[in-house]
Amino acid sequence: MLDATGTATRPDHAPSDHPKLPAPRVGVLLANLGTPDNTDYWSMRRYLNEFLSDQRVIDYPRWKWQPLLQLIILTKRPFSSGKAYKSIWNEEANESPLLTITKAQTAKIAQRMAEQYGDNVKVDFCMRYGNPSTKSKVREMVEAGCHKILFFPLYPQYAGATSATANDQFFRALMEEKWQPTARVVDPYFDHPMYIEALAQSIERAYAAAESRPDILVCSYHGVPQRYLMEGDPYHCQCQKTTRLLRERLGWDESQITTTFQSRFGPEEWLKPYTVEEVARLAKEDGKKHIAVCAPAFSADCIETLEEINEEIKESFEEAGGEQFTYIPCLNDDAAHVDALARVIDENLGGWVS
Repeated sequence: MLDATGTATRPDHAPSDHPKLPAPRVGVLLANLGTPDNTDYWSMRRYLNEFLSDQRVIDYPRWKWQPLLQLIILTKRPFSSGKAYKSIWNEEANESPLLTITKAQTAKIAQRMAEQYGDNVKVDFCMRYGNPSTKSKVREMVEAGCHKILFFPLYPQYAGATSATANDQFFRALMEEKWQPTARVVDPYFDHPMYIEALAQSIERAYAAAESRPDILVCSYHGVPQRYLMEGDPYHCQCQKTTRLLRERLGWDESQITTTFQSRFGPEEWLKPYTVEEVARLAKEDGKKHIAVCAPAFSADCIETLEEINEEIKESFEEAGGEQFTYIPCLNDDAAHVDALARVIDENLGGWVS
């Protein structure tokens, strides 16, 4: 068991001029995608530049992509993206919903860890893009005496453009530490029984509260280029398995649930079916008048769920003749979700704390 005093002391047998060191602890660093600092043009441009310059996200050659990004995309897109963010912005806290929710998740998980491990475990969060940065939080953990860090990308399904780039940034931060902490990275939890249970409970609550039962549940996952699947990225398969396990837990047949992919960007083909097209087809061709949509790839509501699903995708469904559209929020800081995340953390802390 680690020393839980939390005080800085000199190592045993060290000379009197040796600097005091904090008591050794274990850090748990949660990581999510990121958020702009505000909705104005320059805040959006900084955020989008960092995000869209990541070659895990856009893997075109830099000589080809950067001129297009800097001269065209980043001239126009900050205006439209800023408008979209403004429509969902948490004005009271002056921050994005993703940041608000991630703070709440972190606070609840920290409380669970404190109840279980006392001061031995320090819990915090970082963002891959924007603030608080991964680098700054790794530095804070090292300064707080974290000799071991468990890094937890909050993406249930693994993708190179999400989990891998978060891991890349974490390891880049470790490269700058003189005394590197020992590190572990949490595996994707797309099939963890408690995650599936939390998803199922959220669906059951939404269906129970609906005035009429939706004709079908659309599980809309963030998309990636089809090429990534062909190159070995397991994301598509893990999304399909999440939907299957959810269906089995709910006791439904295949006609009651479907998998789609949203947020297509650029000219090449992405994973299909595209959510925005599929919801229109469900209304027009299959006669589905009431659909429910959930987003199992997102651990917290964000621009892709609150704005894209609740506005663009909803509009596509209604313009095709759909009548009732039910968006089922992400798991956010729901108790069952916090239970699931805490269990995943516990399983990954084995041998580090007792």
